[in-house]
Amino acid sequence: MMEQQPRRKSWMIGPMIALVLFCGVVIGKGWERTGHAGETYEELKTFSEVLNQVQKHYVDETKPKDLIQGAIRGMLSTLDPHSAYMTPEMYKEMQVETRGEFGGVGIQIGVKDNRLAVIAPIEGTPAYRAGIKAGDFITKVNDDPTKDLTLMDAVQKMRGPKGSKVNLTVQREGASDPLVFTLVRDTIKIESVKSKVIDNFGYVRLTQFQEATGRDLSKAIKQFKDQKVQGTILDLRNNPGGLLTAAVDVSEQFLPSGKLVVYTKSREGKKDEWFAKSKDQLEDLPVIILVNEGSASASEIVAGALQDWGRAVVVGTTSFGKGSVQTILALGDGSGLRLTTAKYYTPKGRSIQSTGITPDIVVKLPTPVLAKASDGKSSEKDTEGKAVKSPTGKDASPPNGKSSDEANPKNGTTPPPVSTDAGGEPSLEQDVQLQKAVELLKSWKIFKELKSS
Repeated sequence: MMEQQPRRKSWMIGPMIALVLFCGVVIGKGWERTGHAGETYEELKTFSEVLNQVQKHYVDETKPKDLIQGAIRGMLSTLDPHSAYMTPEMYKEMQVETRGEFGGVGIQIGVKDNRLAVIAPIEGTPAYRAGIKAGDFITKVNDDPTKDLTLMDAVQKMRGPKGSKVNLTVQREGASDPLVFTLVRDTIKIESVKSKVIDNFGYVRLTQFQEATGRDLSKAIKQFKDQKVQGTILDLRNNPGGLLTAAVDVSEQFLPSGKLVVYTKSREGKKDEWFAKSKDQLEDLPVIILVNEGSASASEIVAGALQDWGRAVVVGTTSFGKGSVQTILALGDGSGLRLTTAKYYTPKGRSIQSTGITPDIVVKLPTPVLAKASDGKSSEKDTEGKAVKSPTGKDASPPNGKSSDEANPKNGTTPPPVSTDAGGEPSLEQDVQLQKAVELLKSWKIFKELKSS
């Protein structure tokens, strides 16, 4: 009797789940689509049979919750890399992250060429200091291969208590062997807006798109107006994106009210549009936007909108190409579902997905050199005079990164081709993309004066 009771429960749970799901399909889709629901129910019968057989015969004891969560993850993995199931803990952590503080190593990741790719390291974090760069492919987290991991699972493996360590194995173009980074986790705090004045031009760098980004940018623009700047440089390099609402908030500070910023289109063809509202702008002063392969999602929305409306000249290299919309859906038990529901399009109807934003003026960074991988604690100064050239001559360094203390052409990262000043901001003397932006703004002013004379 003691042995038969678990079997009876396991036999009943499959059909019960199928019945609940069937009812959900019918109610959610409407009775007019019961034919489709019936087809779904037939497939769910197979699911319930498999669940029943696993619980009855699998060599180790299983928990229904674990099996069902595994089934959900498997189902979502057949869709696209950005659709994922979040446990209650993961869902809470995601909500915290959008407010600008979370624990981990400081990497935004995505999927490119069916591999786990670094969209961009977050400035000032362990990953950034160690020299991990946009475009790197993460092949292992500790000793676990990333081949079959979902994005959410990979993020969770990189997260952990402050002070704990995690090893990342990276494949980088230009490096013949994999690079291994030992990173010490930290609390990641993000300052999304940084600004200064360069040669009487306003320079503002956005590191991510968060709830407060639009408001903080507005403050920077007000300071620029007080200082009577002659143009603006909006630096979106290595900005992996963030909130759609923040992208709209940023765009409308450069566009006239009523202009379309971005629209999305769903599977059914439903179109949702976001328009600029009246904001305190820098009037008609010229704008240069800097992008690179680490500029993704919300960054591409802003760059695409200002480019389409002729409001800015985009300079740099082609952006990442992450143009799908993920909707976060709360579930009854406190868990969440991240589901791709639409794609982004620029005002002129260009799809961002997989293509990215092509700059008006392409400016590539100079070929960097290799140095040893580090634990993220060294500084740029440690590498002076110690780097050796990459044996392949290809780009193998972080666009704005910092690297380690000794040169090693076989196993390492590279010193940054873009040097920074004491405050961590790009240095005009070494940053060729920033130099081009300043040159364009100076030329803009000269031609404007010629026209008016």
